[in-house]
Amino acid sequence: MTSGPTISELSDRARAVFRQVVEEYIASGTPVGSKTLATRADSLGLSSASIRSVLHDLERVGLLGSPHTSAGRVPTDFGLRLFVDGMMQASEAGAEERAAIEAGLSAPDRAVEDVLSRATAVLSGLSSCAAVVMVPRTERVLRQASFTALSPTRILAILVADDGTVENRIVELEYPVSPAALIEAGNYLTARLAGSTLADAAALLKLEIETERALIDSATRDLVARGIASWSADDADRAVLIVRGQSHLLDDAAEADLQRVRSLLADLDDKVEMLRVLDDAREARAMKIFIGSENKLFSLSGSSVIAAPYSGAEGRIVGVVGVIGPTRLNYARIVPMVDYTARTLSRLIG
Repeated sequence: MTSGPTISELSDRARAVFRQVVEEYIASGTPVGSKTLATRADSLGLSSASIRSVLHDLERVGLLGSPHTSAGRVPTDFGLRLFVDGMMQASEAGAEERAAIEAGLSAPDRAVEDVLSRATAVLSGLSSCAAVVMVPRTERVLRQASFTALSPTRILAILVADDGTVENRIVELEYPVSPAALIEAGNYLTARLAGSTLADAAALLKLEIETERALIDSATRDLVARGIASWSADDADRAVLIVRGQSHLLDDAAEADLQRVRSLLADLDDKVEMLRVLDDAREARAMKIFIGSENKLFSLSGSSVIAAPYSGAEGRIVGVVGVIGPTRLNYARIVPMVDYTARTLSRLIG
């Protein structure tokens, strides 16, 4: 990302002009010219010449850019990040928006999957963006594990979960292991890690290795770790993504930039990569805002994502809800809506 000044390093008049450009751009979706800003000269307390000078300075330090030689300015991704982090004033979602979210999600006797699907419909309607939700993974709990040799270096890892499901995975090794090591690895997993989720089992194994409490040899330890890793990778693929409201991306402003919209729709179809983006918010356990080229998935489409995690039983983060749209999103309005939706989901399914 382009490096540039912080908010505190901008002069008062530079901050005033920069804020005006960003707010005009978010409202219109079109480049902001000096003539438009000149009509705000009184509120800015600057002459037209001073405004042009400040615009040049803001462009020079990477906060503004010009799509075309004769066009006005638009905030760069870096400029939008500076605005969101240092200048935006976001508060609680409005009363009407909170009421709409509650009404959409709080119907009695509604299955979790239906609540989550409704969350995307409500958010998409309120934000006029595409909305996404990561459905909670069904985390399996380990009951029993065993390993069987298919060849000296090719091992079949067998996991039995507490719900009775059985998963088989092939583990490729760089070296042969003995039959005794296979038995020891299965016994260790079953005795020490039974009753744990795969994520907890991996964390416990790492802790025991680091504290030298894992009383197994290196070959057995490697086999156990590879077995857990192969099952955990499968768990990551079990996450489900619901996307609603793609039609909102085809607004009037998008007609002049259909290639960007096509690119964004293709990004949304790549659900594996989209899940990885949302997973950043899940792992951070906090609201995340990705602006344009900050995330490689949206570097071509020039889009932004606002995502917040929601919790299930015992306050454990289980999924993520958010919106996707052009970088000119009304962040101050949409961030509180996403946050309130995530908190409402946490209350309803927790």
